[in-house]
Amino acid sequence: MSKLPKACIIGAGCSGFSTAKALQDRGIPFDIFELSDTVGGNWAYGNKNGMSACYSSLHIDTSKYRMQFEDFPIPDDYPDFPHHSQVLDYFNSYLDHFGLREKVTFNTAVTHVDRMDDGTWKVTLDRSGAGGPSQDVDYYDVLFVCNGHHWSPRWPTPAFEGDFEGIQMHAHSYLSPFEPHDFRGKNIVVVGMGNSAMDIASELSQKPIAKNLWVAARRGVYVMPKYIGGQVADKASLPTWIPLWAQRKLAAMAIKRAVGNMEDYGLPKPDHAPLEGHPSVSGEFLTRVGCGDIKMKPNIERFEGNQVRFTDGTAEDVDIIVYATGYNVEFPFFDPDFLSAKDNHLPLFKRAIRPDLPNLLFMGLAQPLPTLINFAEQQAKWLAAYLVGEYALPREAEMEAAITSDEKMYIGHFYESPRHKMQVDFNRYVNDLKKEWKKGEKRAKATGNPLPILAKAASKEAA
Repeated sequence: MSKLPKACIIGAGCSGFSTAKALQDRGIPFDIFELSDTVGGNWAYGNKNGMSACYSSLHIDTSKYRMQFEDFPIPDDYPDFPHHSQVLDYFNSYLDHFGLREKVTFNTAVTHVDRMDDGTWKVTLDRSGAGGPSQDVDYYDVLFVCNGHHWSPRWPTPAFEGDFEGIQMHAHSYLSPFEPHDFRGKNIVVVGMGNSAMDIASELSQKPIAKNLWVAARRGVYVMPKYIGGQVADKASLPTWIPLWAQRKLAAMAIKRAVGNMEDYGLPKPDHAPLEGHPSVSGEFLTRVGCGDIKMKPNIERFEGNQVRFTDGTAEDVDIIVYATGYNVEFPFFDPDFLSAKDNHLPLFKRAIRPDLPNLLFMGLAQPLPTLINFAEQQAKWLAAYLVGEYALPREAEMEAAITSDEKMYIGHFYESPRHKMQVDFNRYVNDLKKEWKKGEKRAKATGNPLPILAKAASKEAA
């Protein structure tokens, strides 16, 4: 039997360690490097790597029924929407149950990756946090990129005109009503209407905290409840044989019945239909607006000292601005001219593979509805089968055509925004992936199940 290729996994968040589990199950050798001293990535509150966007009060917006791993059920006693500390406990239990913790090299940064002429990957590591040499080099046959996409704050571009004398911060830095700033008694503007914006605005707007709180947004959105008819809203799903356009139409009707018109709450009327934009989920935001704790404003026009002027001509005295304006997709270990994601767009076959680089695999690089946590788990099982020769990729031209078709299906109906460049429907994605997997099994069998990636890196290390 041919020797299996050796893989490098960058990052030990949920995408990284679920990838490690799939490789371990297939006997594929791998190293997994984590910049921090803990697993969990974004869900590790106070993560010393500075990349977590987790705040003290955060509860996941995806229900426990949809976020659990396929081969490791979530505890029955968890609430429908677990706190971030429970999510991290669940992750740690997963690692310990499958014996993965000892496989993670902590406190180690992947500082640079180069593709060699023979297709292998030269990975430069900074092991100073692990007590080893500050710079080290290893070689790998396969590279799994699992560095996440909620860690590099996206600020409004272009920047607003004028000078602001108060505090400006991104939601990524928000920890609590007292950190990194004391928000009590302050006039606050939260910019944006995504999930983080609604969570932070709902928390800060309560009367013992903010003096005044405004939410400023360029456009209206539909706010989806966490429960509909007494049931967790994301627990039920429509059969995948129903076309996505029909699913969206039925879901939009359900949303309208459940929450009515956004303008009836005092929110701006959305300029798109339900599910033509990434939905915002909140069980509290509409109540806070209805109570008058949250007041709505259109987008910021300019700064005038300690005042913020909005596009409707009004101006308010403001102490703190919190930008909940999303994140940039970045790969700091690649040279930008080798690979980057302009406006967060990186076309990939089944959201994982660049057709021209079949040993460069991106895990969890998507915005799936309703969940991201077990998304890479599905990808990893498929790709592990690929690396052992049980699945063969289509021809490059077929992959390119599939990328175009999938993007039209998943994001063609959305309004233009960097937020919508990686959108997929989880159920449809998994169903289509299983179909492609079966096709690839037939392709592999027809050619004798050869290994698609040869093991070359070991000889380089020996040299």
